[in-house]
Amino acid sequence: MKRNFFLKLSTLILLTSLWGCADMAPQQTALTPWENLLDGTNLNSWTSIGNANWRLYDGNVQAELGNGFLVSNKSYQDFQIQAEFWVDEEANSGIFIRVSDPKTITAVNAYEVNIFDKRPDPTYGTGSIVNVAKVEPMPKAGGHWNTFDITAKGNHYVVYFNGVKTVDVTNNNLLKAGPIALQYAGGVVKFKKLQIRPI
Repeated sequence: MKRNFFLKLSTLILLTSLWGCADMAPQQTALTPWENLLDGTNLNSWTSIGNANWRLYDGNVQAELGNGFLVSNKSYQDFQIQAEFWVDEEANSGIFIRVSDPKTITAVNAYEVNIFDKRPDPTYGTGSIVNVAKVEPMPKAGGHWNTFDITAKGNHYVVYFNGVKTVDVTNNNLLKAGPIALQYAGGVVKFKKLQIRPI
């Protein structure tokens, strides 16, 4: 009888250990560490396209003249982005992802996560993905610091603006991978941080 008891106890301990390991498996396969593309110290990860006056100023990457983009030197496929930015009320900016042509960037050959409080069609204004996912009502970014959390995995796109989900959409166009681009097209635009990790 004691033998049966110890056999059952050993089996129970073994099963409990295996169950515990199964619970821990997601923690053991940790996400890839964040890669800092902007940290206020340099622009080494970027190439400037156009004549926007992107520069380091007061710990931020800032522009308020010209028109153009900062384009990441690396391409990304499936990823999560976290960004902190400040714009004035007149600003026209955005974070373009999966850019297919870094020399001629549009909302057709990339996904534009928009920052544009005064866009004539506000359904594709701040917090939207232009021509893909509308936002209603449109939040406002002008005059204060904001955050974007952007996830692109396969054909699924999710955007959080200041912690509030503004986009959750599936889109089956052919844009699968490409660089990241930061837009300047008016007003004052500052990026404090931009980090990315593959998923």
